Amino acid sequence: MTVVHAAVLGLVQGVTEFLPISSSAHLILARAFLGWDAAQLGLSFDIACHLGTLMAIVIYFRDEAGRLARAVPRMFRARITGDARYAQLIVAGTIPVVAAGLLYTSAVEAALRIPEVTIVTLAAGAVAFLWADRVGDLSRSDDSLTFVEAILLGLAQAAALVPGVSRSGAVIVIAIVLGLRRAPAARFAFLLGIPAMVAAGAKGALELGPRGFTSEAQAIFLVGAAVSAIVGYVTIKYFIQYLSRHSLTVFAWYRLALAGIVAGWVAW
Repeated sequence: MTVVHAAVLGLVQGVTEFLPISSSAHLILARAFLGWDAAQLGLSFDIACHLGTLMAIVIYFRDEAGRLARAVPRMFRARITGDARYAQLIVAGTIPVVAAGLLYTSAVEAALRIPEVTIVTLAAGAVAFLWADRVGDLSRSDDSLTFVEAILLGLAQAAALVPGVSRSGAVIVIAIVLGLRRAPAARFAFLLGIPAMVAAGAKGALELGPRGFTSEAQAIFLVGAAVSAIVGYVTIKYFIQYLSRHSLTVFAWYRLALAGIVAGWVAW
């Protein structure tokens, strides 16, 4: 793997992690289409890119993240409101992805991280987007969520362990169906992703061990993380602005088109 590979995949990660089109699917497909060795460019490099997008989220939402961190000690009081209650919602929504991550073994990962799986998940996600835009009344903000709804959104996030589902897309779709406006739905999806990304980064670091951090690997990981962080920050900014005025339809058609391209490529 070269620094050029790292920059390209970091660019793909930075754009697709936050747009509802699935970063995992695009990383798998980028490797497959370009003929890069999937075993060499495996989950460990994905983790480096995810750490870059984690930095993008934390920097973009630094005010909200700071308030939520300071509110953690107040989460355990009898009556809580505001940031402390929002922090509890994030914790509740994180439980499903932690449980799913424990069940996500290397055998399951190997079976799912193939182009054929992305055909189904990309198309199914497109249908879900069109359905959500049709039934959502877009009348609520994210601070009106209940704990049961937060867990439901957490289940949607956990489903993104399957390549092609999209972490942000799954959460936003369910949030819209629950009545949230699109921009607040995206805000909750991104903040909910912070604990999941931290856990994924820690897991990846443990899997790598000392052997994974040679001087060459460090340079490659840093390039991937830096590119995904910069591109991810820009993507978050303009995606939230876009959602405040537009629906998910364009992303639904993109996913259907990509699923068709992948199906044709696999058949060929």
